[in-house]
Amino acid sequence: MKQLQLVSKILNYVSLKKEIDNVEKIHESISKDIVFKGTNFWVLIFAVVVASIGLNINSTAVIIGAMLISPLMGPSIGMGYSIATYNFPLLKKAAKNLSFAVAGSLMASTAYFAISPISTAHSELLARTSPNIYDVLIALFGGLAGIIAIASKQKGNVIPGVAIATALMPPLCTAGYGLATGHFFYFFGAIYLFTINIVFISFAALIVSQMLKFPLRAIVEDVQKKRINRWISIVIILIIIPSIYFGYLLVQKDKFTENANTFIKNVSIVKGNYLLKSQINPDAKTITLVYGGETMNENEKNSIIEKANDFSLNKAKIIFQKGLSFDFIDTKTGEVENLKGELNRLNIVLQEKQNQIDSIQKSRFIGKQILNEIKNLYPQIITCSYADSYVFNDTIANPSKIGIVAFTTQNNQLKDLDKGKINSWLKTRLKEDSITVYYQNIAIKTSGKDRRK
Repeated sequence: MKQLQLVSKILNYVSLKKEIDNVEKIHESISKDIVFKGTNFWVLIFAVVVASIGLNINSTAVIIGAMLISPLMGPSIGMGYSIATYNFPLLKKAAKNLSFAVAGSLMASTAYFAISPISTAHSELLARTSPNIYDVLIALFGGLAGIIAIASKQKGNVIPGVAIATALMPPLCTAGYGLATGHFFYFFGAIYLFTINIVFISFAALIVSQMLKFPLRAIVEDVQKKRINRWISIVIILIIIPSIYFGYLLVQKDKFTENANTFIKNVSIVKGNYLLKSQINPDAKTITLVYGGETMNENEKNSIIEKANDFSLNKAKIIFQKGLSFDFIDTKTGEVENLKGELNRLNIVLQEKQNQIDSIQKSRFIGKQILNEIKNLYPQIITCSYADSYVFNDTIANPSKIGIVAFTTQNNQLKDLDKGKINSWLKTRLKEDSITVYYQNIAIKTSGKDRRK
């Protein structure tokens, strides 16, 4: 009974029914936001110009501002809502207004980029040319948040956030850039991203509208319902399949870059040659290595290429380039030997630092190793800790190194003879001339439940 009450409380806590607005108010609000004329039209055009400027100068803040004032969300939500309620006149109106908005946006953005003196495609613009499955998820969940906010009495500031997350405006502006500059790859990529956003925002609105059981606006036969559902499924599948493929390519590129970076760290020094620069191109699957030093022979190059296989880079093309060369320096001046000596010195210093780091990391587990080795002979020892330290003295300039070991024993104390044997063993085990050992006893009652020092 208590479990049922708990489930009932949880369902009541997440339920939307109590916060849903009057269905007629929701219908009126969605119908109003669909229209693009007068104020909405000019706000859209100005938002397009602002977004185009933001993309042109690579300003994220300006692009976000344009998305906040853009009214493009209305027709997207309207199409999903009208399909869910079988309101075909409203669907036709939403599609008509969306087409009008897209045409106006493309004209405005194309005109801006045609006259703009800056034609470079910056990162903000390029980010809208390669959509993938993650953009589908953003549009879907953003659309879910948007329609729920519209249907709720407590609308809050969700709609502006959804407008920013789903980013309907920048892809249209990027498409305009592609038309103005003749980069049709950018145009089709941006249009595909815009289509993803529109379709899945509409799909999200359709799902929520049906879930909240908004009243139907027309009587539709079962045959027509099946036909509508079939067309919806076809459109979603056609849109989502390419995005899955592009998402897969994105993951593969990221994996290639990660493996390539690890590989580069392992080939930074090769027989007197030092890596000066590296470049990774995940699209072409190439790794460019620029070395300084003596000229590499084919065997050395092949060994580096073979090493790439250890990092899952079998299909990668390794390109070798020469940077600083010792081959053309006059050996009589001694510059070659000086440079080699300095590089070797730096290499030794780096190796010493690495050895110190490795030593510090290994020393953290020495106490565990000592405990595992000694507890078979002295089971009363239950804990062990180890640390390296230094002894400082006013009369001695340099401090002396000392190893510190602390043991915890239970019940019976170790005898002095045993402690002497342990101390001697530790000096041999740790290869230290000076070892300080501390012993701490813990008395345990026969019940085994109460411990005290």
